[in-house]
Amino acid sequence: MDEHLVALEKRMQHLQEAIRQALTEHDTAQVNLLGEELTRTQRAWNVLCGISDGPETARPDNAPAPAEPSYGDLPVRDRVHQALTLLTTPASPKLLSQVHQAFFSGPLNTARLTTLRRDEERSFRSAPYGRAYYICPALTSDLLSPARALLALSTWPLEQRVVGPLTQRVHFLTSALRLADAAEQFAGETELPPLVQKLLLHYSRNIHGDTTRGLLDLPALRRAAAAELEIHADDDADTRAEAARRARQQLGDAEQIFGNILRNTVRLRRTS
Repeated sequence: MDEHLVALEKRMQHLQEAIRQALTEHDTAQVNLLGEELTRTQRAWNVLCGISDGPETARPDNAPAPAEPSYGDLPVRDRVHQALTLLTTPASPKLLSQVHQAFFSGPLNTARLTTLRRDEERSFRSAPYGRAYYICPALTSDLLSPARALLALSTWPLEQRVVGPLTQRVHFLTSALRLADAAEQFAGETELPPLVQKLLLHYSRNIHGDTTRGLLDLPALRRAAAAELEIHADDDADTRAEAARRARQQLGDAEQIFGNILRNTVRLRRTS
């Protein structure tokens, strides 16, 4: 729970700073958009702290109760949250399972993740902000629609949940650096656990190709990932920032988290 609170508090601080900047630039529209996002983040913080935020939204009689599928002794959504928090980037079910198995207590049942995402959206629409976080899809930068097979956390800024043409590579490089850092927890051991080493070797082969005799060189992996990331990061960040701006202007709360519905696609493209 403390981890969730810290993430939300950092987000509120970031939004407050952005609002102050928009005020100095007399950008009233941006102030209003950021203010609405700050209100939503504050509401999620209140929920996590058990603070009443007014009357709860009643669940429709015919709405099914939100499912909490579990795997082993920990709910699937909590396991997904663990893996996404480590990566800090949207990820596929396969990668989430690999990361969780390597760094936590076991693999994820990937067959359940599609159902989980639908249950999360159903829960939000029945009782908005009733949970501290939601497992949600990443959003495409062009249509602001759910990205295929990429999961994210609702507490992340929109910019972090949007994916553009360069984002897949940027996320791959970013997650390589994150996992390399996480692997340092095993520094006192003679060698990395096999699953951690296998996962990082996959990244190493795809980033700099130097895995002589199957040996992992973490410093070399970090250098190569950071060098390539510097090439793509700025352009990718610009694309995602622009898409996030459009999302805040054109989408409601639920769509900013779970994606634009298909019937609005043409309208959004024409008004962007």
